[in-house]
Amino acid sequence: MTKAPKILLTHHLKTLKLPTFLREYEKLARQCAAEGLDHVRFLARLVELELIDRERRMVERRIKGAKFPTAKSLDSFDFKAIPKLNKMQVLELARCEWIERRENVIALGPSGTGKTHVALGLGLAACQKGLSVSFITAAALVNELMEARDERRLLRLQKQLAAVKLLIIDELGFVPLSKTGAELLFELISQRYERGSTMITSNLPFDEWTETFGTERLTGALLDRLTHHVNILEMNGDSYRLGQSRARKAAAAT
Repeated sequence: MTKAPKILLTHHLKTLKLPTFLREYEKLARQCAAEGLDHVRFLARLVELELIDRERRMVERRIKGAKFPTAKSLDSFDFKAIPKLNKMQVLELARCEWIERRENVIALGPSGTGKTHVALGLGLAACQKGLSVSFITAAALVNELMEARDERRLLRLQKQLAAVKLLIIDELGFVPLSKTGAELLFELISQRYERGSTMITSNLPFDEWTETFGTERLTGALLDRLTHHVNILEMNGDSYRLGQSRARKAAAAT
């Protein structure tokens, strides 16, 4: 290929936003020529590479947009450490059909039993399925909502959060919420009711959620919305993190 057409092709591929075409076409052309493949098969292979790479980049963008504190998949979760957790239920949830049905998930159990790990794993699975995800702790979410209210941008933030296919609220119940904070969180969950899926992890059983939200009326109304279409993960047991730490130390000592 002479220099001028190559420069023009490079320009066109950049304009069309086909980076994989640009990176791979020369190498793939040589391979197809060596294999005696015609131009249709050459183009089919090139298009396939572009599609695969584009999907990978889209997944990466969704993962970045979710703001996960760390990358964890369900593959690395030790289900044997939490025997009360229904493994088949979690693997079924990883198919993400519950998100398409706009159902909710609530993971309940003491600190250290792997609730956040499971939430991260389900969030990652949703990103890989092409769904938008947002991950945030309950305390951080309430702070964001209160700041947005004070700065008169609450409506914009509520619309953004209501549009997310899966909102993961981690660590609900670790700190009591102020009256305003509890009301703002209730309002957001009400906005998402039957419009998007919400996953909540909590160290408190439902009958103790009043300690977090302050009043039985507000707690009852919130649970009514959350549990209408819900999948509950029971994660009671010994500390998952403590067990992992002991296993690592034992492995290091051998």
